[in-house]
This record gives sequence, C-alpha cells and structure tokens, in this order.
Amino acid sequence: MRHLVLAALIGLAALPASGQDRRPSHCIAIADAAPGIEYLHKAAWNDPVPADMVRLNYIAHASFLIGTPGGLTAVTDYTGFFGATQLVPDVVTMNHAHDSHWTDRPDPEITHVLPGWGDFGEGVLHHLDLGEMLVRNVPTDIRSPYGGVELKGNSIFVFEVGGLCIGHLGHLHHVPNDEQFAALGRLDVVMAAVDGGMTMSLPEMITVVQRLKSSIVIPMHWFGEGTLERFLTGIASDFDVVRTEDSELLVSLRTLPARPTVIVLQPQYLVD
Repeated sequence: MRHLVLAALIGLAALPASGQDRRPSHCIAIADAAPGIEYLHKAAWNDPVPADMVRLNYIAHASFLIGTPGGLTAVTDYTGFFGATQLVPDVVTMNHAHDSHWTDRPDPEITHVLPGWGDFGEGVLHHLDLGEMLVRNVPTDIRSPYGGVELKGNSIFVFEVGGLCIGHLGHLHHVPNDEQFAALGRLDVVMAAVDGGMTMSLPEMITVVQRLKSSIVIPMHWFGEGTLERFLTGIASDFDVVRTEDSELLVSLRTLPARPTVIVLQPQYLVD
C-alpha cells in the first residue's frame, strides 16, 4: 500500500541496533532550525527512510510508528496489534490509563518493552540509548480507577532521533508542572490527545501545546470529526492547520515549518 507522504509542506544503555550514530538533538539546548518547503512524493510505510529524516505513521488511537534511516522502529502506546504486518518493532512504549494503550502480552520478540508506569505511585524512568535513537520518559500522574490520583502512573515519552525531539504525550491527565516541562525540553514534534475529556479538556490541552511551542503538532486520540474540529478551531489563532488524507509524515530539522503547524493525519493500520 502506498501513502502520500507529506515531506515538507511544512516545511540502561544498549548497543546501537542500527549501526548508526545519533545526530545530537536540541531537546534541552534549543537551536534554530531552518524552515523549508520541498516536495510531495509517494512512499510505502516500509520503504527505506531517506537520510536525515524520520518517518511517522499514525496507526490507530494513540499508536504511532517511528522509523529511522538506519532501520530502527518504535511503536507508541502499543496494544499488541498494529496491523497485518510481520514487523517486529525494536521498541514499544505503553501507558496504562486504559487497556487501549497497553498490553500485558507483548510480542516476546520485541527487544525493548517500555511501560510508562512502575509500582503504584512510584513511577519508572527509562533512558534507552540505541545509538541512532534515544528513548526517554517524563512521568506524569493519572486519575486512578480506584479514585483519586495515581502519582507517576503514566509517562510522556520522548524520542531523540535525527536531531529532532519527538514527544508523545500519551494519556495525559493534567497540565505538566514546571519541572516536567523542563524535563521534556524543546519538542519539535508532539503527538497530543484531543478527545476533550477522557484525557484532558480541550482548553487544557491547547494550553499544553501552546507552552510546548512545537513546530509540528499531530492530533491523536480523537473520536470523530466533531472533536477534532473543536481542537483545530481552538488552536487556529496560534497554529497553521494542514489537513491531509494520509497517515504518514516524513520530517527533518530542515523541513520544520517556520510557523507552528498542526498536521492532521488519518489513522491507518500497517499492511505489508
């Protein structure tokens, strides 16, 4: 299956699995990125990723596939199924607010399974260096199914790859505090849940996205066009909005938009 790839309209430790060095990112030390407008082209999700770019595929709900030029793959909010594919990701991350964001039976062939929680109230910290990709997390709190709040019950995962900082907010239930924002650093790309209630209210999520000042925001966890439209309307004064019928985005430092931009991708399971 072919996808229309939006390449630049807007635009502890482990041995390196891909044999490639990681281009230093600027998550904490902010650097300028040159904007650019380049081209549109056809590509399949499992085609090689061009040099210096990162491929993002919106799979379903809150699951994304992140692919690198060296062949590393990561799946966010992994549920055990992401399509009719033989792909075995190198890394999967999970959040446990709901069972649509995790599984207790991950594929045993997956080398790195990273839950976003630890023992109740204790949280967990990950710092997985695969050479070409660094995966880390910032713990957040969630509403407990037993009432009250479970401290550090979920995580925001950050993927540093290709000089980019890509953040997946997961099933975020509250506006991060100053310390959490500082730990996240400057995210170039962020996947944000815009359901408007199951995670956070839309005004709260818009506040989070505005503070992050990411170059690209990809809405996820939306239930129908109405929910998505309310988010896009609420953020349109500060962000450009680009709609695409595609599920895939190729992005690099040099193709980041000059103005913060929301890119609407359509979820699609992976098919070999």
